[in-house]
Amino acid sequence: MADVSPSHYSQERKGFWHEPEGTPTSEAVALETWARTAREILTRTAGTYHAVIREDQLAEELQAVTDICTTRSLDRWLPKVLAPVGVLCDHVGEPPLTALVVGSHDDLERARRRLECYQWAGSAPPDGGVPAQLPDSAPRRPSRARSAGSRPTTPAPKRRVAKTDRPVNVCPTCFMAIPATGVCDNCG
Repeated sequence: MADVSPSHYSQERKGFWHEPEGTPTSEAVALETWARTAREILTRTAGTYHAVIREDQLAEELQAVTDICTTRSLDRWLPKVLAPVGVLCDHVGEPPLTALVVGSHDDLERARRRLECYQWAGSAPPDGGVPAQLPDSAPRRPSRARSAGSRPTTPAPKRRVAKTDRPVNVCPTCFMAIPATGVCDNCG
């Protein structure tokens, strides 16, 4: 009889793991590692005037650089990575580097925040530059008041968010989740 051990079976990886060996890791370790790396990627992105990074590109680069992967959809974990980066930027007086991450929508306010990042990184032109919206994004038009005779619209139902997908308070120093006490277990 042939030697058949569990390592001979190709198993589907789930959750969070280290590549290439497939060693499982926790979500907390993955998020902390990705947050540190995301800040480096976004700082590099700010170094090129009008550069942006799409959500899917950032997610792919985070996993490739750190060798920590997940099967979860990026909309379930990327906000948890970007939240502490935004807190840290605010805490140390840096512009909102997270504005450089673009998704399916863009507006002039996000373009202004991106301009702050380029100015901070020194990539903006000497005149300070201009905020640039993404080419495929149109400015939002203000909604018009309902005219007489038109049907009222019903509001869309609120999307439910699982507790595990809600943003957590994160320590701006070590990027670890802050417990309900409000005091970081690592930093005190």
